[in-house]
Amino acid sequence: MLAKRTTKFKPSITVAIAQLARDLRAKGQDIIGLGIGEPDFDTPEHIKQAAIDAINAGHTKYPPIAGIDELKQAIVAKLSRDNSLTYTTNQILVSAGAKHSIFNTIQALIDEDDEVIIPAPYWVSYPDIALLAGGKPVIVAATMEQNFKITPQQLEQAITPKTKLFMINSPSNPTGMVYSAAELHGLAQVLLKYPNIYILSDDIYENIQWNGKSSNIVMAEPALADRTIIVNGASKLYAMTGWRIGYAAGPATVIQAMTKIQGQTTSGACSIAQFAATCALNSDQSCTTKMLAAYKQRHDFVVDELNSMPGIKCLPSDGTFYAFPSIGER
Repeated sequence: MLAKRTTKFKPSITVAIAQLARDLRAKGQDIIGLGIGEPDFDTPEHIKQAAIDAINAGHTKYPPIAGIDELKQAIVAKLSRDNSLTYTTNQILVSAGAKHSIFNTIQALIDEDDEVIIPAPYWVSYPDIALLAGGKPVIVAATMEQNFKITPQQLEQAITPKTKLFMINSPSNPTGMVYSAAELHGLAQVLLKYPNIYILSDDIYENIQWNGKSSNIVMAEPALADRTIIVNGASKLYAMTGWRIGYAAGPATVIQAMTKIQGQTTSGACSIAQFAATCALNSDQSCTTKMLAAYKQRHDFVVDELNSMPGIKCLPSDGTFYAFPSIGER
């Protein structure tokens, strides 16, 4: 008999669609895969060279569980430079992708029947990762009329004595919408009333947006820093999906618990990829400009084309590389 936990959640739909596309291509079919959030750009050359240099320098042994010091220092510097947030290296955990960072966070925080509030539309893995930890996903739906963003009133109505975690993803997968600093501040005022609720801020798309850099909930309300875990990574911005580097920044006690979990699972992220990610964070960021311009051009084309089709309505997004159309009568 398989463990009961394996029946509580579904396989990743996006991963399954991506594998189907690969299988069909292998059979010679001309397939365009639109199911997984993966840039079609190659990793910039200077980042690849940093990995080659790391190999040649012999950085091929087991890394520290929480990440190499060079990368953790680069993450601390990034959070200071881009987000005006202050962390120390003992508040950083490097993992095998942002998904792994989210998994570690939820495993460290969620007990059986704890409730996890997830705004919808959401990235498909959020509820299943919560279920795997024994938690109960509580879905709060935001409509197209709300630009797919929940209100403080909706958040407060969803909170119960069992609420343990609130998850927010801005810019959003799959809608591409961004919560403004004012909107985040409004949500934060609700959360300040409930000191036992943690927050997970999934910032993986923070630099892929059209109207300047977005805020996150800690930037909007610093008083939440002692119970917020910020998740980010190298996959999207630097076209490094296969390198599998994500990271979490948060309270030292939570990061310590997450590190303990990681020590009994992956034992850490790939050492070579960590040196490449260090280079990505520390070097000139102009390598991302070309990618961002292409994403915006493609966004404008796809949204215009979708809206020209009868029965389809698609709001322009604020960023990411997603379009989220409504299929039905206008």
